[in-house]
Amino acid sequence: MALLLWLGLSLLAAVQASAVKNCHPGCHCEVESFGLFDSFSLTRVDCRELSPSTSMPVPIPLDTAHLDLSSNTMGPLSDTMLAGPGYTTLVSLDLSNNHITKVSPNALSKLRYLETLDLSHNSLQSLPLNCFSGLPLAEVDLSHNSFQEFDMDVFAAKVNGEPVSVDLSYNKLVSVFTTLHGRVLLVQSLNLSANQLQSVPSLAGLPLRYLNLDFNPITHIKEGAFPQLKDVVYLSISGLHELQQIEPNSFKGLQSLQVLDLSNNPKLKSLSPAVFSGLDSLQELNLSGSGVASLPTNILTDLPSIKSITLGQNTHCWRTQKQGQFHRQMGQVQHNEVLNCNVEGVVL
Repeated sequence: MALLLWLGLSLLAAVQASAVKNCHPGCHCEVESFGLFDSFSLTRVDCRELSPSTSMPVPIPLDTAHLDLSSNTMGPLSDTMLAGPGYTTLVSLDLSNNHITKVSPNALSKLRYLETLDLSHNSLQSLPLNCFSGLPLAEVDLSHNSFQEFDMDVFAAKVNGEPVSVDLSYNKLVSVFTTLHGRVLLVQSLNLSANQLQSVPSLAGLPLRYLNLDFNPITHIKEGAFPQLKDVVYLSISGLHELQQIEPNSFKGLQSLQVLDLSNNPKLKSLSPAVFSGLDSLQELNLSGSGVASLPTNILTDLPSIKSITLGQNTHCWRTQKQGQFHRQMGQVQHNEVLNCNVEGVVL
């Protein structure tokens, strides 16, 4: 029994030793096993806040899947800083809080399996159009940088045909655009909140399902503001403190939209029935914290799929069926659909 225990402890020690093999002294390396009988493993490497004298690339184990290089004051990202052994197997890479001002065109070119990239909290103002070329990216965080303009075509060169989620929140964006030129941009989720956008950007043709425009200085949403965005399911336009008007047919073309968040827009006082034109799939409408206190009486006609509406501070309305009277000529009971609210006296 003692021999078996000794052998077990020796084996465990060997596994632990292999976990830190080729691990930089300033990093923490950990092997995670999973699958039946731990038949698969991946290596996580944490190299946050290394010594300022540390040179790049930092040596890491050859089979590293997840690497955290955040908070290292890297500065401009050159072609060689991520080109060492072990980098080619990376699935996720955290480069946040590194004072990165530029990314060279080939800085990421060796990371052919990279799916998740965090470049948030840096000082980026632009990206080379081919910097993501050949990468199977699924999630890119570019929030908290200094972008003023952004060309979505930077994602045209990614591979594998899988959709990507992009976070561009908390930048200085005044313009976001795409030219496409026959290319397909598989951007599925786009967060543009907390920027300097004064109007809804032109994103026509993107296969977006989620779009966030919260906390931008938009004052007016014009007719046809969301053209060719037929796949959007969730749209958030919340916290626009200067938004005063939404024109009729502004949301026309959003036939797949299920959730519309218009909350916390205090200067938005009224909405005409035509504002909701074309929103045949809308199920949830949030107007809480806005200046809108009532809605058109025929709202259920304009929104045939609506299930709930939120108004004011704490007013919630749900679609229900009202039992009707027996119709003698038709020989059946008629049901009328109505909105029931948790606060009496709400005008709908």
